[in-house]
Amino acid sequence: MRSRFDGYHTFESSEIVEEGKLHLRVELSSDYYPTDVAARLEIRWYRNDDFNVHYQEDRQNSTWKCRWDRHPNAHNSTDHFHPPPTASRTAAENAQWPVDHRDVSRLVLEYIEERIETLWEQQ
Repeated sequence: MRSRFDGYHTFESSEIVEEGKLHLRVELSSDYYPTDVAARLEIRWYRNDDFNVHYQEDRQNSTWKCRWDRHPNAHNSTDHFHPPPTASRTAAENAQWPVDHRDVSRLVLEYIEERIETLWEQQ
């Protein structure tokens, strides 16, 4: 999965983080965001095809985040979405995600592109 993010101009860097739960961290290029926003993805994908994709924007005084999940839990269906701006468990919504990780990645990246457009429109 890391290779999907290496070498693309929209991504600053990608690295496997072994501290805590093993995950892929992708820093998005600051060239695409207003000057006060830094953004990243943190991705965990399991052998049984469960996953967690966390998108987060950091500003000096705030954080905006959302999360796409597939895993058994007590709060929602296996496939679910934690909407922005807090990605809280109590606001999670049932969802239906594609089976193939490439399709999930495409869905997430399309969401991020729309989010970037929204940020620039708010300027």
